[in-house]
Amino acid sequence: MSIEGLSLLGEKTEYKDDYAPEVLEAFENKHQGNDYWVTFNCPEFTSLCPITGQPDFATIHINYIPDVRMVESKSLKLYMFSFRNHGAFHEDCINIIMKDLIKLMDPKYIEVVGIFTPRGGISIYPYANYGRANTKYEKLAEERMMRHNPQQIYK
Repeated sequence: MSIEGLSLLGEKTEYKDDYAPEVLEAFENKHQGNDYWVTFNCPEFTSLCPITGQPDFATIHINYIPDVRMVESKSLKLYMFSFRNHGAFHEDCINIIMKDLIKLMDPKYIEVVGIFTPRGGISIYPYANYGRANTKYEKLAEERMMRHNPQQIYK
């Protein structure tokens, strides 16, 4: 992996106090001719309820098919940590994460799911996906959205 243009690896880690999409960094995909999945599992995600200020806890799953650029994992970790003091509903968090990663990488396909722990006796599992328009990835996104069932996949 070429680390040219990456500023976080090997440096002292600075954690942001609030939502910080600017910490995301990307590098060039060396296998642009291949379709393949990259999966991140973030089991310690936290954010705050925007109404009560109480913490929400989740495991976030990110799956994508890269094109030219890929997200650097330390920057993703710092980005995910930046939600710790950020007030946003569960569904907002998932869509914000997906849109920020699309802006950073312009992947062929991406999906983000949040498995939030119950609060008040209710679990929420938001799911968002995107496939590049007018490609087979747009069809993939439609198919995966229609077949998505978190009760089967994320028990």
